Amino acid sequence: MPPTLRRITAIVPLHLEVLAGRDALDRPVRWVAVSELEDPTPFLEGGELVLTTGMRLSGGDAVPYVSRLVARGVTGLGFGVGLSHDAVPPAFAEAAEAARLPLVEVPRATPFIAIGKAVSDLLAGEQYEEISRAFAAQGRLTRAALQRQGPVAVVDRLAREIGGWALLLDPAGDVRHAADATGRHAGPGDRHAGPGDRRAGPGDGRGAAGDWAGEAARSLAPEIARLRSAPSLASLALSTPDEHVVVQPLGRRGFFAVGSPRPFSPVAHTVVNAAGSLLTLALEQGREQRSAAARVRSAVLRLLLAGETRAAAETLAALGLRLPGEPVTVLACDTSDPEALTEALTGAAPGPRGASAAVTTFTASWDELLVVLAPDAHADEVVALAAQHGRVGVSAPGVEIVRSESRVDSRMDSRVEPAAAGPADRGASRPLPATGPDRVSGCVSDRAFDPGPDRLSDRVPDKALAAALDRALDQARRALVSASPVARFSELAGRGLLSLLDPAAAASFAAAILAPLREYGSRADLVESLRAYLASNGHWDAAAQRLGVHRHTLRYRMKRVSELLGRDLDDPAVRAELWIALCL
Repeated sequence: MPPTLRRITAIVPLHLEVLAGRDALDRPVRWVAVSELEDPTPFLEGGELVLTTGMRLSGGDAVPYVSRLVARGVTGLGFGVGLSHDAVPPAFAEAAEAARLPLVEVPRATPFIAIGKAVSDLLAGEQYEEISRAFAAQGRLTRAALQRQGPVAVVDRLAREIGGWALLLDPAGDVRHAADATGRHAGPGDRHAGPGDRRAGPGDGRGAAGDWAGEAARSLAPEIARLRSAPSLASLALSTPDEHVVVQPLGRRGFFAVGSPRPFSPVAHTVVNAAGSLLTLALEQGREQRSAAARVRSAVLRLLLAGETRAAAETLAALGLRLPGEPVTVLACDTSDPEALTEALTGAAPGPRGASAAVTTFTASWDELLVVLAPDAHADEVVALAAQHGRVGVSAPGVEIVRSESRVDSRMDSRVEPAAAGPADRGASRPLPATGPDRVSGCVSDRAFDPGPDRLSDRVPDKALAAALDRALDQARRALVSASPVARFSELAGRGLLSLLDPAAAASFAAAILAPLREYGSRADLVESLRAYLASNGHWDAAAQRLGVHRHTLRYRMKRVSELLGRDLDDPAVRAELWIALCL
């Protein structure tokens, strides 16, 4: 904040005397300008203390001269005496008082340069203080960023630093976290909350503490859309009579917005920019960690499908995680943002009366889909959550990734003398602490699989487990074809009839009849194209739309299928036979 005219006139060595405009002495002085022109305003910007000896001025010039200075926004007028005028002409004092322009008499002994130096020193001191405050604020923000919940802590700290509010938004503009240090958004039960205590996150329903963040985000939606569509990263500032807002992008990972009832000072802009840099860095680092975690989960899923249960368990154990130790339902999710769905599934699922319960979901990318292994007990909640992010195909329940110890022990009673076992030896394990900002996967719970190295060899052969998981994944993918947004394999037409077939014989039949399509060396997926064609009852447009290809492309593929199989796809019997093979 620049020094005020009151502060300058209080400097004793300058011997300045205020003659008019005392009620306006608190105006800031941004610079000192010395001029003997009759009209110096073309060379002024506003906010100056103008010094003159009145060399070309007389009492008759007072009113127009003062009027021009006021119109330009000058802070005050210093009239030097002892040279052109022995005293300040009364007409200038009268004109200045009438215009509420501070008029200061400068004695002969005080050179104008002394006033200029004094103001310059004060400005330099103010700038140093601003820089010091900015560095101190940056240090506090940096320490906040180093906390475990870095982005959240930075947003909370930023709101306190600017004395306003701050929102952390995802790429869609939805609120990830919010903090308010103004106290204006406190709810009825928050009367004793201190500044910075008003916080809200996604789904926060704590009265005004949660509502204001959503309302602020919705009001900024058009501006967020503009920034999102901009060819390059850009920020924007908005001002109303009651509020000043700055919105900045965080790379391509989201946005953050800050608001204050006061205009942002240079220090505040510096603090906001520092917070933006810290948030961008934190989110980008988190993205790299999440990307690495996604690759690990995909590798674990490949190990499970290959029957390498021991290697899969050891891979997760190295990260402090475990495989779910209970029967699961497999979900095949077609979503535009797998990372967001994974993050959502990492949290808690709703329990009775809004309570939260740990859910042992495991997620992994697979052939452009996100595969989710959800415990049967929570499958409905997980399916509902996944459906909010895209289309979902659901397998039949009861898929075992690993066998529970109780079942294995019952099968081993005829071979092994049962040993005394305490509660800790019957499949119970302690909840695992979250590791890293994203916990790598959402598979931590009190029902986690905790195999010892010597236990795995005693379990049902891994090939059987792998085959069960592979079948369930195939079921989920088949269900996904007709998902809108959810389809369950058990509800697909014809499942009652297929359940009467011998599984091994049916699987051999399906493998043989579809082998030419699976072995065909083309990037086009003829099996899925055939599935979509038959599921659409041979309607070209509907099937092509389901696959996302042109109908002529689908016609070519079906012609190729007919040639490879040596069958007429217009024959109802052939269609029925192929559909049964696809459903096995």
